[in-house]
Amino acid sequence: MLHPLRAYIQRFLPTLSDAEWAPLAAALRPYQLARGAHFVEAGQRRPELALLLRGSCRLYYPQPDGEERTTYFFFENHLMGDYPGCLTGQPSQLSIQALTDCEMEVFDYAVLRQLYDEWPVYERFGRLVAEYHLLGTDARLVEQLLLSPEERYLALLSSGKTKILERVPQHLVANYLGITPVSLSRIRARVTRGSGGK
Repeated sequence: MLHPLRAYIQRFLPTLSDAEWAPLAAALRPYQLARGAHFVEAGQRRPELALLLRGSCRLYYPQPDGEERTTYFFFENHLMGDYPGCLTGQPSQLSIQALTDCEMEVFDYAVLRQLYDEWPVYERFGRLVAEYHLLGTDARLVEQLLLSPEERYLALLSSGKTKILERVPQHLVANYLGITPVSLSRIRARVTRGSGGK
Protein backbone atom coordinates (compact mmCIF):
# COMPACT_ATOMS: atom_id res chain seq x y z
CA MET A 1 0.00 0.00 0.00
CA LEU A 2 1.35 3.43 -0.98
CA HIS A 3 2.36 5.92 1.68
CA PRO A 4 -0.28 8.72 1.68
CA LEU A 5 2.28 11.37 0.68
CA ARG A 6 3.54 9.22 -2.18
CA ALA A 7 -0.07 8.71 -3.30
CA TYR A 8 -0.56 12.50 -3.18
CA ILE A 9 2.56 13.11 -5.28
CA GLN A 10 1.52 10.43 -7.76
CA ARG A 11 -1.70 12.32 -8.44
CA PHE A 12 0.63 14.74 -10.22
CA LEU A 13 3.43 12.34 -11.18
CA PRO A 14 2.03 8.82 -11.71
CA THR A 15 5.43 7.38 -12.67
CA LEU A 16 7.30 8.36 -9.46
CA SER A 17 9.83 5.58 -8.85
CA ASP A 18 10.96 4.00 -5.58
CA ALA A 19 14.37 5.66 -5.97
CA GLU A 20 12.76 9.07 -6.46
CA TRP A 21 10.43 8.63 -3.49
CA ALA A 22 13.10 7.37 -1.05
CA PRO A 23 14.86 10.68 -0.20
CA LEU A 24 11.60 12.44 0.65
CA ALA A 25 10.33 9.44 2.62
CA ALA A 26 13.51 9.57 4.73
CA ALA A 27 12.81 13.21 5.66
CA LEU A 28 9.28 12.66 7.02
CA ARG A 29 8.54 13.11 10.72
CA PRO A 30 5.28 12.25 12.54
CA TYR A 31 3.53 15.21 14.14
CA GLN A 32 0.37 15.62 16.20
CA LEU A 33 -1.72 18.74 16.63
CA ALA A 34 -4.42 19.07 19.28
CA ARG A 35 -7.79 20.59 18.49
CA GLY A 36 -7.54 24.38 18.61
CA ALA A 37 -3.74 24.41 18.33
CA HIS A 38 -1.96 26.05 15.40
CA PHE A 39 0.38 24.52 12.86
CA VAL A 40 1.52 28.07 12.09
CA GLU A 41 0.31 31.49 13.26
CA ALA A 42 0.54 34.87 11.58
CA GLY A 43 3.87 36.45 12.49
CA GLN A 44 5.67 33.13 12.90
CA ARG A 45 8.13 31.44 10.57
CA ARG A 46 7.49 27.78 9.86
CA PRO A 47 9.36 26.57 6.75
CA GLU A 48 7.76 23.12 6.86
CA LEU A 49 5.04 21.37 4.91
CA ALA A 50 2.68 18.75 6.32
CA LEU A 51 0.51 16.02 4.92
CA LEU A 52 -2.65 15.73 7.01
CA LEU A 53 -3.30 12.05 7.76
CA ARG A 54 -6.25 12.41 10.15
CA GLY A 55 -8.41 15.35 11.18
CA SER A 56 -9.20 18.77 9.75
CA CYS A 57 -7.71 22.25 9.81
CA ARG A 58 -8.63 25.71 8.60
CA LEU A 59 -6.50 28.39 6.98
CA TYR A 60 -7.39 31.92 8.00
CA TYR A 61 -6.08 35.47 7.89
CA PRO A 62 -6.32 37.64 11.01
CA GLN A 63 -7.75 41.08 10.13
CA PRO A 64 -6.56 44.41 11.61
CA ASP A 65 -9.95 44.81 13.33
CA GLY A 66 -9.48 41.51 15.17
CA GLU A 67 -11.79 39.53 12.92
CA GLU A 68 -10.63 36.34 11.17
CA ARG A 69 -11.28 35.42 7.56
CA THR A 70 -11.27 31.70 6.77
CA THR A 71 -10.20 31.00 3.20
CA TYR A 72 -9.54 27.26 3.05
CA PHE A 73 -10.06 23.95 4.85
CA PHE A 74 -7.73 20.96 4.93
CA PHE A 75 -8.82 17.36 5.38
CA GLU A 76 -7.12 13.97 5.12
CA ASN A 77 -4.47 13.69 2.39
CA HIS A 78 -4.13 17.45 1.96
CA LEU A 79 -0.66 18.98 1.80
CA MET A 80 -0.56 22.18 3.84
CA GLY A 81 1.79 24.85 5.09
CA ASP A 82 2.75 28.48 4.74
CA TYR A 83 3.85 28.31 1.09
CA PRO A 84 4.57 32.05 0.72
CA GLY A 85 6.70 31.98 3.87
CA CYS A 86 8.55 28.89 2.65
CA LEU A 87 9.38 30.69 -0.60
CA THR A 88 10.31 34.08 0.84
CA GLY A 89 11.65 33.25 4.29
CA GLN A 90 9.35 35.93 5.72
CA PRO A 91 6.99 35.52 8.71
CA SER A 92 3.63 34.03 7.86
CA GLN A 93 0.66 36.25 7.10
CA LEU A 94 -1.75 33.35 7.58
CA SER A 95 -2.66 30.96 10.35
CA ILE A 96 -3.49 27.25 10.14
CA GLN A 97 -5.52 25.92 13.07
CA ALA A 98 -6.63 22.39 13.91
CA LEU A 99 -10.42 21.99 14.01
CA THR A 100 -10.00 18.49 15.47
CA ASP A 101 -7.14 16.47 16.90
CA CYS A 102 -4.85 15.88 13.93
CA GLU A 103 -2.14 13.49 12.88
CA MET A 104 0.25 14.46 10.12
CA GLU A 105 3.72 13.96 8.75
CA VAL A 106 5.94 16.97 8.26
CA PHE A 107 9.10 17.70 6.33
CA ASP A 108 11.32 20.75 5.91
CA TYR A 109 10.69 22.81 2.81
CA ALA A 110 14.49 22.94 2.43
CA VAL A 111 14.41 19.19 1.73
CA LEU A 112 11.99 19.71 -1.15
CA ARG A 113 14.10 22.58 -2.49
CA GLN A 114 17.16 20.32 -2.44
CA LEU A 115 15.21 17.59 -4.24
CA TYR A 116 14.36 20.11 -6.98
CA ASP A 117 18.08 20.23 -7.78
CA GLU A 118 18.81 16.53 -7.38
CA TRP A 119 15.75 14.98 -9.01
CA PRO A 120 14.09 16.72 -11.99
CA VAL A 121 10.84 14.89 -11.23
CA TYR A 122 10.43 16.97 -8.04
CA GLU A 123 10.91 20.23 -9.91
CA ARG A 124 8.04 19.16 -12.15
CA PHE A 125 6.00 18.24 -9.07
CA GLY A 126 6.64 21.70 -7.61
CA ARG A 127 5.45 23.37 -10.81
CA LEU A 128 2.30 21.25 -11.05
CA VAL A 129 1.40 21.84 -7.40
CA ALA A 130 1.97 25.58 -7.83
CA GLU A 131 -0.33 25.59 -10.87
CA TYR A 132 -2.96 23.61 -8.94
CA HIS A 133 -2.91 26.09 -6.06
CA LEU A 134 -2.93 29.08 -8.40
CA LEU A 135 -6.11 27.81 -10.07
CA GLY A 136 -7.72 27.19 -6.68
CA THR A 137 -6.78 30.65 -5.40
CA ASP A 138 -8.07 32.28 -8.58
CA ALA A 139 -11.38 30.42 -8.32
CA ARG A 140 -11.80 31.60 -4.71
CA LEU A 141 -11.01 35.18 -5.72
CA VAL A 142 -13.57 35.10 -8.54
CA GLU A 143 -16.21 33.73 -6.15
CA GLN A 144 -15.60 36.47 -3.61
CA LEU A 145 -15.53 39.30 -6.16
CA LEU A 146 -18.22 38.29 -8.62
CA LEU A 147 -20.77 36.09 -6.85
CA SER A 148 -23.49 37.05 -4.42
CA PRO A 149 -23.55 35.30 -1.02
CA GLU A 150 -26.29 32.96 -2.21
CA GLU A 151 -24.38 32.19 -5.42
CA ARG A 152 -21.27 31.43 -3.33
CA TYR A 153 -23.30 28.99 -1.23
CA LEU A 154 -24.76 27.34 -4.32
CA ALA A 155 -21.28 27.10 -5.83
CA LEU A 156 -20.10 25.34 -2.66
CA LEU A 157 -23.03 22.92 -2.84
CA SER A 158 -22.22 22.02 -6.44
CA SER A 159 -18.43 21.93 -6.02
CA GLY A 160 -18.17 18.44 -4.57
CA LYS A 161 -16.51 19.85 -1.42
CA THR A 162 -18.99 18.00 0.75
CA LYS A 163 -16.54 17.63 3.66
CA ILE A 164 -16.80 21.37 4.31
CA LEU A 165 -20.56 21.15 4.76
CA GLU A 166 -20.42 17.84 6.66
CA ARG A 167 -17.48 18.39 9.02
CA VAL A 168 -16.97 22.13 9.54
CA PRO A 169 -18.99 24.11 12.14
CA GLN A 170 -21.61 26.31 10.49
CA HIS A 171 -20.14 29.56 11.80
CA LEU A 172 -16.86 28.74 10.04
CA VAL A 173 -18.69 27.78 6.83
CA ALA A 174 -20.34 31.21 7.01
CA ASN A 175 -16.96 32.85 7.59
CA TYR A 176 -15.54 30.98 4.59
CA LEU A 177 -18.41 32.28 2.45
CA GLY A 178 -17.90 35.82 3.73
CA ILE A 179 -21.29 36.08 5.44
CA THR A 180 -22.73 35.94 8.95
CA PRO A 181 -24.11 32.71 10.42
CA VAL A 182 -27.59 34.29 10.40
CA SER A 183 -27.27 35.07 6.69
CA LEU A 184 -26.14 31.51 6.01
CA SER A 185 -29.18 30.13 7.84
CA ARG A 186 -31.48 32.34 5.75
CA ILE A 187 -29.78 31.35 2.50
CA ARG A 188 -29.99 27.65 3.39
CA ALA A 189 -33.68 28.02 4.18
CA ARG A 190 -34.35 29.75 0.84
CA VAL A 191 -32.38 27.16 -1.09
CA THR A 192 -34.20 24.32 0.73
CA ARG A 193 -37.59 25.87 0.00
CA GLY A 194 -36.62 26.40 -3.63
CA SER A 195 -35.47 22.78 -3.97
CA GLY A 196 -38.67 21.52 -2.38
CA GLY A 197 -40.79 23.49 -4.79
CA LYS A 198 -39.34 21.85 -7.86
